[in-house]
Amino acid sequence: MLVALALAAAAPVSPPPCSTAEYRQLDFWVGDWDAEFVLPGGKTGHAVNRITKDEYGFCVISEHFVQADIDYVGASHSTYDQYKKKWVQTWVDNGGGYITLVGGPVEGQPYRFELVTVDPRGPKQVHMRMIWQDVKPDSFTWRWQGQKADGSWADSWVIRYKRRK
Repeated sequence: MLVALALAAAAPVSPPPCSTAEYRQLDFWVGDWDAEFVLPGGKTGHAVNRITKDEYGFCVISEHFVQADIDYVGASHSTYDQYKKKWVQTWVDNGGGYITLVGGPVEGQPYRFELVTVDPRGPKQVHMRMIWQDVKPDSFTWRWQGQKADGSWADSWVIRYKRRK
């Protein structure tokens, strides 16, 4: 029995799931946020976004987006894929939207993250991307962009996030 206890004590202990630094890269996003954006016609739109990270053992970041004035609700789940070494996100909404994105931090650009849409019918990338940039403890800018024919990117939707107090 002592030999069995000694062997068990000498066995390496596995780290908890999702405990590496990569799983912390989007922790800045966790919390309650007020979101503002420009609507067609120049008016300001408002939404709230609750981001949580405790529903799946800290392995998944869950997004709960609500734009009450137009009854728009969406949600996403994001996790770090340790095999691809990239973040993956799936977005769904009450308009029938479904988007899968893959990406992560942009090398050499602190606090800039890009996720690019992936065509669900195959491996081809669709030319849309989501960017978090100018990340600070209480604010950041989120951009949804489309790629133009010349390869440059243009904003389709820009949201300014402020952390709720």
